[in-house]
Amino acid sequence: MKRWVGGLIAGVSGAMTLCATATAFAHVIVTPAQSTVGAWEQYSMRVPCEKTDPTVQIVLKIPAGMDFEQYEPVQGWTVHEQKLSDGTETVTWQATGAGIQPGQFETFQFIAQNPNKPTTLDWNAFQRYKDNTIVEWTGPADSSTPHSMTQILTSQPVSQAAAPTSAAQTAAAAPGNSLGWSTADTWVLTVSIVAILLSGLALGFSLIGGGHDKEKE
Repeated sequence: MKRWVGGLIAGVSGAMTLCATATAFAHVIVTPAQSTVGAWEQYSMRVPCEKTDPTVQIVLKIPAGMDFEQYEPVQGWTVHEQKLSDGTETVTWQATGAGIQPGQFETFQFIAQNPNKPTTLDWNAFQRYKDNTIVEWTGPADSSTPHSMTQILTSQPVSQAAAPTSAAQTAAAAPGNSLGWSTADTWVLTVSIVAILLSGLALGFSLIGGGHDKEKE
């Protein structure tokens, strides 16, 4: 009985770990999570391929108030900028070769000038696969397809400035999540911890069951 329970716990733990791992790397992320008003910032966009078809195009909508300036060339990709009627801009990375294969990711870097006042930037991205399906990374942090966000602050981000001298100062200096984690990422961490605990419990049941078998022999 104990061996059966241990096996069941191990199976649940494994499933939770796989689910957590898939969720952790499934979404398009733009970093850094914090920057300063008016700064010329280097941003990085990480694009994973989460389907069996390769990713062949990624369209990023530049948030209002930002000026997209330069991009780093990536072999096998072209870049096209387009101004929209509402004054915003989109930047499209188009694969000229195989694209991003299943189980892989690509990083695209660019430089943009931040807005001149504090705000939160929403990075809406549209990921197209070879089968012409599109995943819209435009949802809130707790959705299955969240967009990345960057806080534009009036002063240097906490991660780059000197460490505050007290917990109160730390809380005041770091509005929001300075690590850039979304609610989904926090859920992933929680599930991973639970999975580890369940694995330990399953191991304990297995050892107990093995000891009883030896006694019977």
